[in-house]
Amino acid sequence: MIDLADSYMKRNIVTTKYYADALHIAIATVLGVDVLVSWNFKHIVNLNKIKLFNSVNLQEGYPLIEIRTPKEVINNE
Repeated sequence: MIDLADSYMKRNIVTTKYYADALHIAIATVLGVDVLVSWNFKHIVNLNKIKLFNSVNLQEGYPLIEIRTPKEVINNE
C-alpha cells in the first residue's frame, strides 16, 4: 500500500502535504473496495485525479478504483 501511494507521489498526482490522501486511495485499491466515497473534491473526487490514480493502478498491476461522492451512492427512494 505504501509502495502504491509512493507511486502516486512520484507521478505528482498530489503533493507531499496530501500524502494521506494518496495513502487512503492506495489502501482502498489494494484492499479491493467496491467504491471509495469522499467529499474531498480537490484531491480525491476529481475526474482528472481519478484518471491519474487509475493510470498508476493499471501500471502497477492493480484494478481501477471507483471514486464517488456520497450523493452518487445514496439511494433516496
